[in-house]
Amino acid sequence: MADLSKIIAQKDDAAKYMVKEITHICKNLPKRSPGSEGEKQSIEYMAKQLKEECGCDDVHIDSFDVHPRSFFGWVYFTITFVLIAIVAFFFAPIISMVLIFLGLGIVTVSFGFYTKIIDWAFPKKTGHNVYGTKKPTGEVKRRIFFNGHPDAVWEWPVNYHFGGVAFEAHSVLSALGAVYYFVISLLYVMKHGVHFGLPESLSDPIVIAAFVGLIFVPFLFGLYFIADYKTVVDGANDNLSGCYIGIALLKYLEDNNIEFEHTEIGVLNTGCEEAGTRGAMAFADQHMGDFDDVPTFVYSFDTIFDPSQLMVNYRDLNGLKKSDKEASDLFLNSARELDLPCKKGWVPPLGGCTDTVPLNRCMRAAGITGLNHKLENYYHTRRDTYDNMNLEGLANCFAITAKTLEHFDEGALD
Repeated sequence: MADLSKIIAQKDDAAKYMVKEITHICKNLPKRSPGSEGEKQSIEYMAKQLKEECGCDDVHIDSFDVHPRSFFGWVYFTITFVLIAIVAFFFAPIISMVLIFLGLGIVTVSFGFYTKIIDWAFPKKTGHNVYGTKKPTGEVKRRIFFNGHPDAVWEWPVNYHFGGVAFEAHSVLSALGAVYYFVISLLYVMKHGVHFGLPESLSDPIVIAAFVGLIFVPFLFGLYFIADYKTVVDGANDNLSGCYIGIALLKYLEDNNIEFEHTEIGVLNTGCEEAGTRGAMAFADQHMGDFDDVPTFVYSFDTIFDPSQLMVNYRDLNGLKKSDKEASDLFLNSARELDLPCKKGWVPPLGGCTDTVPLNRCMRAAGITGLNHKLENYYHTRRDTYDNMNLEGLANCFAITAKTLEHFDEGALD
């Protein structure tokens, strides 16, 4: 069995290596929005490293169709339906109810469950994934991947200018506005029946409530600008950090001439996560069944920044989906063994989803994050830069990942 204590001891050097490589990508390659030329070039750069620096025997780049703007596209459907519904209340409350129901249904299915229900309505591009594996010296008995996503998001202006509290308050107030008009439309129909035309009395309390509810309109309209498509952030932490946990680990194994007898190790970096985990979805579709020969696991890393917030997410997809418990436990216990901070957590409702969930369809997956789920000022803003990274956070995650790999090689998850 491989002893990785020498690798773990080099965690600080590994963190500096990661920052160096991330700095190179941010400074010298184009911006990496989902499905962009910059995302493709970063994938190609990582493929070259996997071949030349990490000792990978096989390196592959897959392409897939993606509709990048569809992930936030629910805004155009939902908010438009709700704004029309507000007007419709004063003429046909039953139509108002239907429009709001449809609008809330679209955001629930699209963002709540990360489905492709509205992808067809947005321009198509080509996204890319890269994966490389290093074979053991003997028979393959188990396989492990380390995953990140190289694409970067369009900036969230409200978070940049006003902070996470304002961003979340804006979203919540908009949701409340939609529900508010659904409720008063329902109450009006229950009181007056299906009605078309202007209200019989403007002094009706429900009609007065409808006028009061117009205070929600600016918040609803503001959601059209939830993302600034002209500004793509550097995405140093979110999520080149996740990409380079795996690359750095394989490089340091190669540099120290450490090989495994029965464990195949690899890096899998999936594009277009910021477009709704579309790269990981595509990988799962394209490789379903390819890894059924031996137990295969993947650790998906996303935004490895604050060491005090390093977290194993036992649930993902807005809290709806379970991650692999055994893989999650192994990472958490490895952190405790090294006496490094790591806690048990989840991706909460409205927290979105990581690549863990789609990858769980074709292998057993656990998700690791290193950020406060209460939005930080760098999250999805132009502050997410190579000179705003945390060496300690990267080093700790690297060390825990190496210890996890050591136990995995010992057969901890067989």
